[in-house]
Amino acid sequence: MERNIRSMVVDSKFSSCAVQLSLLTGSWQVVFERLVNSAQHRMLLCAPYVSRVGANLVCKARRGTIAIGPASLLLTDLSPRSVCNGATDPSAIIAVEAALSGLRVVHLPRLHAKIYCADGQRLVLTSGNLTSGGINHNHECGVFVEDDVFAAQVEQELLGIASLGAEVNRDALLAYCDVATEVRFAYTAETESASRNARRRLSAALQEAEDTLIRIRLSGDAVHTVFARTIKFFLKRYGSLSTVQMHPLIQQVHPDLCDDSVDRVIEGQRFWKNWKHAVRTARQQLKKRGEVSYVSGQWHLLE
Repeated sequence: MERNIRSMVVDSKFSSCAVQLSLLTGSWQVVFERLVNSAQHRMLLCAPYVSRVGANLVCKARRGTIAIGPASLLLTDLSPRSVCNGATDPSAIIAVEAALSGLRVVHLPRLHAKIYCADGQRLVLTSGNLTSGGINHNHECGVFVEDDVFAAQVEQELLGIASLGAEVNRDALLAYCDVATEVRFAYTAETESASRNARRRLSAALQEAEDTLIRIRLSGDAVHTVFARTIKFFLKRYGSLSTVQMHPLIQQVHPDLCDDSVDRVIEGQRFWKNWKHAVRTARQQLKKRGEVSYVSGQWHLLE
């Protein structure tokens, strides 16, 4: 359902602009398909959950259209818990990738935003995921916006958030599909049985899925390289920060790399309380390269 509402003034840290909004309530599949079909240059999809039904809607909307190049992005959360309960299907993401030629897929834990943007001109901001429930069946609410300035602001924000995540290529997605199959099987067995063996199998499957995602996130980089990008992101967003202020921000973005309760070793790297030492290494390397400075207890971005 689409209903026009009055123009609103949106005031953000980027700029102020008058934006015409259309309210979306109930099923908004027609609006979604029209948006995806209209993209001529790029499509940005941001949704924590992606199901086969959602992927099919993207494929349907793009059928018969021209390829839109390598600038498209799907930002999602491939965390094992989302996979095991069926909220996200990695094979569905592969289908979306096929429908949007050159699509970049980025995994970011704790992603919650649901945004769908075409060509930096038209977008939907909504509570609905890229799933059957999110688009057709749940009680969702959102707005359709057609405004170049506002859409560009949203794109800039999405690309900034995506820079904190890990790009997942086709081979990694295919490998994760195999892991996801075992996770879902183990989850089903555990929910249908109270046996100790079923619980152990689910625990092992989840652990393997989490380790696989960490390997994907690092992609050959040291963990402090990931932290360095994150430090620069937060200094650019919030300005100067102390070390104490910086730690919880980094931990919120990278919970899998900053788990204080887990002593985990993956390919020779430890992921537990030592993450703070890796953050320190990242800061020192940024300082050595002249990208940040440390003055009066505060870290400052120099770029």
